[in-house]
Amino acid sequence: MTYAKILGTGSYLPAKTLSNHDLAKIVDTSDEWITTRTGIKTRHIAADNEKCSDLAVAAAQNALEAAGVDAAEIDLIVVATSTPDMQFPATATIVQQKLGISGCPAFDVQAVCAGFMYAITTANAYIKSGMAKKALVIGADVFSRIMDWTDRRTCVLFGDGAGAVVLGASDEPGILHSKLLADGNYGYLLQTPGQIANGAVCGTPFLQMDGPGVFKFAVKALAKVAEDVIAEAGLTPDQVDWLVPHQANYRILESTAKHLKLGMEKVVLTVQDHGNTSAASIPLALDWSVRQGSIQRGHTLLLEGIGGGFAWGAVLVKY
Repeated sequence: MTYAKILGTGSYLPAKTLSNHDLAKIVDTSDEWITTRTGIKTRHIAADNEKCSDLAVAAAQNALEAAGVDAAEIDLIVVATSTPDMQFPATATIVQQKLGISGCPAFDVQAVCAGFMYAITTANAYIKSGMAKKALVIGADVFSRIMDWTDRRTCVLFGDGAGAVVLGASDEPGILHSKLLADGNYGYLLQTPGQIANGAVCGTPFLQMDGPGVFKFAVKALAKVAEDVIAEAGLTPDQVDWLVPHQANYRILESTAKHLKLGMEKVVLTVQDHGNTSAASIPLALDWSVRQGSIQRGHTLLLEGIGGGFAWGAVLVKY
C-alpha cells in the first residue's frame, strides 16, 4: 500500500512584528483585553513589497531543504490561501515559477483557515492514486491586507505567514486518515464579501466576523471532527502524541483538547507569537514544533482546523 509521508517541513514569518502594545496605539484595545480573550501577544506583518507567493516560496524552500528534496523532483504543488497575489493566475503557479519548476500540476485551494487540511488531503489522494510521487503543500496568507485596522474585534486576531510540507510516496504509514466537512449555511459568520467588478471593489474588502458565533460553532465542530477522525482510523485519543490545531484562539484550542481528554502539554501552541495566520497556521505550528524537537519521527499527530465557509477538517498523521 502506498502512503503519503511527510518528508520535511518549513515555514516563514515576515520580519516585522506587531505587539498588543503596538496595536493599543492605533485602536481602542489593550494587551490585557487581547491576551485574556485570545491568548495572542504578538503577530507578524508582511512588508509592503512581500506578496503571498514570496512567503510561500520561503516556506517551501525551507521544507525542501529539510526533506533533502530538489525542487525539480516535485510533481505537484498545492497552495492553500485566501489572499492570493492576484485574481489569477493561481498563486501556486507563481510559486512554481519562482522555484524554477515547470510542467507539474499547480493549483490553489481556498478553504480559509481550513485550507491546509483541504490541500494536504488533496495531495494525499494524488500520491495514493499514483498521480504524484512528491508533492509540495503550502499554506500561506497575508491577512493584514484585508484587515480594517479600526475594528478591534478583528484586527487584533490575525497575522501573516507561511508553512509548507513536502509529501512523498512511501511504503511506511504517513497520512493515516482525514475528514473534510463544510456547511455554507454559516458563511455569514466569517467572510470578506468584497469583489472586483468593472475596475472597482464592490462591497467591503475587509474581513467581517461574528466572533461569538464563530467561537460557538468552532468549539463543537472541531471537537466532533477530531473525535471522528481518530475513531475512524481505529485509534483512541490517548494514542495521539500531539494535537497540532489551527491557531485561532487559545480558548478554542483548550476546549478541543479537553474534549479529547488531552493535556495541554500535548497541544502545539504558537498562537501567542503568530496570531491567526489562516491557512498558514497549522503548517507553521507543525514546523515550529519539529524544529524545537518536540515532534519526532514515529509520533502520531492530529492536525485540525476550521475556517470561513464554514469549512473544517482533521488529518491524522504518523510523522
